[in-house]
Amino acid sequence: MTGVGSDAAAAMLDRAVFLRPMAHRGLHAAAKGVIENTAPAFLAAIAKGYGIECDLQAAADGTPFVFHDATLDRLVDATGAVAARTPANLATLHYKDQKTRILSFAEFLALVAGRVPLLVEVKNGSGPAHATFLEKIAAQASSYAGPIALMSFDAAFVAALANLAPRVPRGLIAGDEQIAKGWRTMPEPEKDAAVDALLSRAPADVSFYAVAWKMLPETVAWMQRRPRRLPIFSWTIRTPEQRALAARWADAPIFETYEP
Repeated sequence: MTGVGSDAAAAMLDRAVFLRPMAHRGLHAAAKGVIENTAPAFLAAIAKGYGIECDLQAAADGTPFVFHDATLDRLVDATGAVAARTPANLATLHYKDQKTRILSFAEFLALVAGRVPLLVEVKNGSGPAHATFLEKIAAQASSYAGPIALMSFDAAFVAALANLAPRVPRGLIAGDEQIAKGWRTMPEPEKDAAVDALLSRAPADVSFYAVAWKMLPETVAWMQRRPRRLPIFSWTIRTPEQRALAARWADAPIFETYEP
């Protein structure tokens, strides 16, 4: 990757701040009426001192909104793509059977106000407005006064954000579904090569990794062969088995359905 120069050092993740349990899409519990990626879920995480992981999708003009899915249908009393709606229209929508609204990224940052660290996943479902989407995210993250880091499955997005917001830590998200089926039973050299091919997609100045729990041991082994040992978050930690794996191999869990 080109171009972050001396600012790259300023983008290192602050381990003392970020390496704590991160509530996946906030501390949500649908059975209790607390919906993922909403203000109540974020406030619940803040009250417990957990970090927050959240997702960003783009409105039609590239304005970032805090929402996981590319479409509205699962959670909102509306249908169709998030990217087909204007910001003004998205701001009027409510979650099913609730008065809770979809938050813009700006509203989310104002709500959290620096009280806990943020891991913000930038989704690649943004369509033709993706350049504006990334620019808006970078501008808002760069001006935010609290601890924030950006991450994406899309390595090109990670590289673009490094250039647009060089002082904001950025990470690559990786999942075992991105490796060939049956990768665990490959001979060790082939398995190592497959993991290396996936994780090496990240820009050279990436600040951290967020990996699926199923590939934690292999990720740590891969990291031990690298020049620097970067922080590793693991997702999505739900069961006792996954908690044990994360405790052994990861620096911090991205969790839901339980509290650490």
